[in-house]
Amino acid sequence: MDLNSDLGEGAASDTELLAIVTSVNIACGYHAGDAGLMRATVREALWRGVAIGAHPGYHDREGFGRRELSLSPHRIESDVLAQLRELEAICGEEGAVMSYVKPHGALYNRCARDADAARAVVAAVCTAAPSASILALAGSALLHEGRSAGLAVYAEAFADRGYAPSGELLPRRVPGALITDPDEAAERALSIASGNGVRAADGTLLELQADSICVHGDTPGALAIATRIRSRLVASGMPPAPFARTQA
Repeated sequence: MDLNSDLGEGAASDTELLAIVTSVNIACGYHAGDAGLMRATVREALWRGVAIGAHPGYHDREGFGRRELSLSPHRIESDVLAQLRELEAICGEEGAVMSYVKPHGALYNRCARDADAARAVVAAVCTAAPSASILALAGSALLHEGRSAGLAVYAEAFADRGYAPSGELLPRRVPGALITDPDEAAERALSIASGNGVRAADGTLLELQADSICVHGDTPGALAIATRIRSRLVASGMPPAPFARTQA
């Protein structure tokens, strides 16, 4: 089971988290981060043998990419393509490989249900990095569209986020949307990794099949949560390992 985190967004805990996770989703400058942070995160990930993924989002730094902007598929493709090309160039200069792509925030949520938006992201990936894979919400439209385009796709689930009965993530403004207790998050991660799914906010059992578990880098206590999850997975005989290649 892979353990991933969204980093390169300016959080102070990035270096410590890179010692724990096995894949890193690097912000590409539109919702957070910049070229300097991208390069520093790529270097650290390469040194630690952590798989590198692009984390493109809406061009919305003020809203941290978490506001739905209702952009056209054409604009989504263009924006994602620009972000992928910048991170791909940095990876090339550092001798690293951009192995996969995982959209951020509102774009991620939109691609879970909107096939047109999902196809736009897939088109950008096919143009900029056709050998890269897609990491997306289990059961999402993005996984379906990526698979249809011939890309390798991997499903993820969240230890630090609450779920709606539909399998979508709860909006962050809703009570229960964030799981900040390390023990609770670790129990959820262990259940997911064991193939037992996770409970939605109303108690519904979601039988998620996931290849990776995410801990957001900006979740309060992210470092403690990720540490506890890794410890529980290792103790249960499921040490985290990247789903994508880590070397060029």
